Amino acid sequence: MSDDGLAWQVVLVGVIATVAMDMIAMLRGRVTGVRGLDYALLGRWVLHMGSGCWFHNSIATADRRSGERAFGWLLHYLIGVIWAVPAVWMVQAGASMVAAALVVGVGSVLAPWLVMQPAFGMGVAGRELPEPWTARCRSLQTHLTFAFGLWVGLLVI
Repeated sequence: MSDDGLAWQVVLVGVIATVAMDMIAMLRGRVTGVRGLDYALLGRWVLHMGSGCWFHNSIATADRRSGERAFGWLLHYLIGVIWAVPAVWMVQAGASMVAAALVVGVGSVLAPWLVMQPAFGMGVAGRELPEPWTARCRSLQTHLTFAFGLWVGLLVI
């Protein structure tokens, strides 16, 4: 397969996985009233990096940045595509689609636990939040739905 063909496969798998994660999060929010991450905060965080501020006491109270919501959503989908790379590579190397999707999808929860949540002022794995285990379980649920989306995307390609 050409490099262009592989790139389009990765993009397709990543977008499908991220859409699946977002749709399930939206449904979960409507059923339970629990909303997922506001991706404007992701955009705000990355936009603050330009001024040298990588860590916040609370990203929610940090100064807003112009275009943070749109930028956050763009980053969210870009990150989904980036996480699709190892899943596609694993399948090409002979791993089962289910195994690749689970390893990458569940493994991807380490990024918010070890990078985003500490930088947002929530502590490692949300330990500074009022209910850290609830937050951890929700993060894991979200990333399990991303794994499901990866599997669906891998089936499509």
